[in-house]
Amino acid sequence: MTDIEDIIENFEFLDDWEDRYRYVIELGRELPEFPEFERTDANKVQGCVSQVWLVSKVEKDADGNTRLSYLGDSDAHIVRGLVAILLTLISGKTVKEIHDLDIEATFGRIDLREHLTPQRSNGLTSMVERIRRDADAALAAA
Repeated sequence: MTDIEDIIENFEFLDDWEDRYRYVIELGRELPEFPEFERTDANKVQGCVSQVWLVSKVEKDADGNTRLSYLGDSDAHIVRGLVAILLTLISGKTVKEIHDLDIEATFGRIDLREHLTPQRSNGLTSMVERIRRDADAALAAA
């Protein structure tokens, strides 16, 4: 997967929103295969019209920092792309970095919220809230 700055640069390069939507869909296609056994109610993100699953993995790095990595998937192409952007932004970061990260500002840099339906925007908010809860829980456990 590319990094978030590459994604932002690519969005800036694409003037037409049809091209941007195609790019979002393309990013979703790059997500790693999501294991069928992880498609459970516990991993399903509540508040999304589309089906969205997120699985977090908590790891300690060599310096003793707690990091979160994610797998994610959706049954909708554009939402799957949103998952890909979100996971590119947060996966592998320490829980403190995720807690302090202004995810909304990053999505604002690509002007994405302005072009999402209210349902997709609410779903994105639900995904961000889920990730924040995961980070808070991992921070409390550390």
